[in-house]
Amino acid sequence: MTTRYRVEYALKTHRRDQFIEWIKGLLAVPFVLYSQPTGVFETRSSSVAQMAAEAHRRYAEIMSDVEHMIDDHIEHQKVGTDGQSKLKLLVPSIGTFFTRLPLTDAFRYQDKKRFISSRRFVPPSFNDIRLILNTAQLMGVTSVGPLDLATFDGDVTLYDDGKSLEPINPVIDRIIYLMSRNTKIGIVTAAGYTKAERYYERLHGLLEAIKASDILTPAQRQNLVIMGGESNFLFAYSPDAPYLLSHLSRRSWILPSMSSWTQPTITALLDLAESSLRECVTNLSLPGTILRKERAVGIIPSVPGSKFPRESLEETVLVVQKKLEMSEVGKKLPFCAFNGGNDVFVDIGDKSWGVLVCQNYFGAAGLNGDGESIRGERTLHVGDQFLSAGSNDFKARVVGTTAWIANPAETVELLDELKRMMEQGKEGAVKEGDGLETDLLARVDMLFEKHPMPCA
Repeated sequence: MTTRYRVEYALKTHRRDQFIEWIKGLLAVPFVLYSQPTGVFETRSSSVAQMAAEAHRRYAEIMSDVEHMIDDHIEHQKVGTDGQSKLKLLVPSIGTFFTRLPLTDAFRYQDKKRFISSRRFVPPSFNDIRLILNTAQLMGVTSVGPLDLATFDGDVTLYDDGKSLEPINPVIDRIIYLMSRNTKIGIVTAAGYTKAERYYERLHGLLEAIKASDILTPAQRQNLVIMGGESNFLFAYSPDAPYLLSHLSRRSWILPSMSSWTQPTITALLDLAESSLRECVTNLSLPGTILRKERAVGIIPSVPGSKFPRESLEETVLVVQKKLEMSEVGKKLPFCAFNGGNDVFVDIGDKSWGVLVCQNYFGAAGLNGDGESIRGERTLHVGDQFLSAGSNDFKARVVGTTAWIANPAETVELLDELKRMMEQGKEGAVKEGDGLETDLLARVDMLFEKHPMPCA
């Protein structure tokens, strides 16, 4: 009963990534044709090895075909006809690609690590493909030049949900390494605090580590900002501030297109969102309390420690989102309705705007040295919420490359992969043709050294 429930729940459209599901379907065919479940009764290891080799070959061929379709889609993007690409016809929800995705090489790496081809009863899964895409994106972004900007979600990405970034968290050393390579860092979080003290409470481990670091120059220490409330409150690292963060007035960093977000319009949208939330509390009998903030409104449990049903949270997100999308004010102002795990909030703006602000702050503000905003292909956003509804990292895909992780441990592993690729590759000009492919293969072989294949 539990298994059937989980399967049916996962099949809901709002809980699926169409591109990953499409690739998963493609890989299901060779799994059925080449897997050998009867091999469990055999003693000959050669039959399993042959099965794994054949499955690996077919999986790699499919990944190569998808890779070529992505290349074709990118060529269509360049001339503004991406709606006519074959990939767009097959996966209508596909978005923008900022770099190539060397899926074949990424599959080789993840297969060495996860033994996807050796499985006889479990086909390539959603998580297998998600991690392959992550590795391919790291390969792609490090192949076009230095990584100028890395942005991170907070909860579930850097630390466990509702917790803080403690000094012992291993992700801190990885972030400091990126800063030492002149990569700018942005923590783009839904937490909408207006005081530096609250962000210090959540991020003190990282802030104190930056202050005490002996590998960062004074200029590199300035390469950290906190974007709160999705895209509403900006704080910059300041070694002289009481909480190591200084609040930046909105006038100093808002984008020109954000200047039309007037207070009457903001108030009208939050009023509508609040009334919709109250309606859901009543209809679903939720033991929740409405919390109104300066630029957000949401539902939190009335009793600390209590849990809302998962289905009720998602129902609330979808109801509120649809009502706002159909309203006049919702067409004038960007917003984000998302499921925070045990609450639902509606924020003004979304993480695409938050990442854009970081790109502009470090670029056009002169901190990047060239007076131009950091481009999408030089940006990587890491987060845990990328489903199409109720997930606030989803919209970051329109402004830069992304990596979809499931927990803080995966973030650490992802940054370790990124570090090895940055150290192996030559930052700077893009290599053309076979040179790029040779460079990527060299990186994959280097990654294999950590995850060698066992002897048959």
